[in-house]
Amino acid sequence: MARRTDQRRAAVVALYQNAVSPRPVEELLGRDATAFTRELAVGATEGAEELDGLIAHHSVGWTLDRIAPLERSIMRVALYEMLHRPDVPDEVAIDEAVEGAKELCGSDAPGFVNGILGAVRREREAAGGGEATAGGLAGEASGPR
Repeated sequence: MARRTDQRRAAVVALYQNAVSPRPVEELLGRDATAFTRELAVGATEGAEELDGLIAHHSVGWTLDRIAPLERSIMRVALYEMLHRPDVPDEVAIDEAVEGAKELCGSDAPGFVNGILGAVRREREAAGGGEATAGGLAGEASGPR
């Protein structure tokens, strides 16, 4: 079985390809995608409005359309895990996202991704672990320069 890191990357790649092409995410995953990869990709796609709301709320000075599709895809997968996978600690989801951004994106992306996801985590902690909402506490993450 593939490592979870690799499965997360496969979900991110499918989301990114979906963002830049009209093909459905299920088709982009391919037949050999694991159940975990499918859950992340499909869940992040179906929950995109909620996840993008969190990203937009916590990205100070950046509109969602200014955030590169790859960074958005990385954050969507991590946020899906944070909100919908209680077996995955927030710290793991954030670390995996930051490492993915280091590997796949520009030099400013890891800090930006960490700032957004960390703000969501702090909001969840302040709310007692409940779901973070786009109207919740404001986080501070300035975008890549």
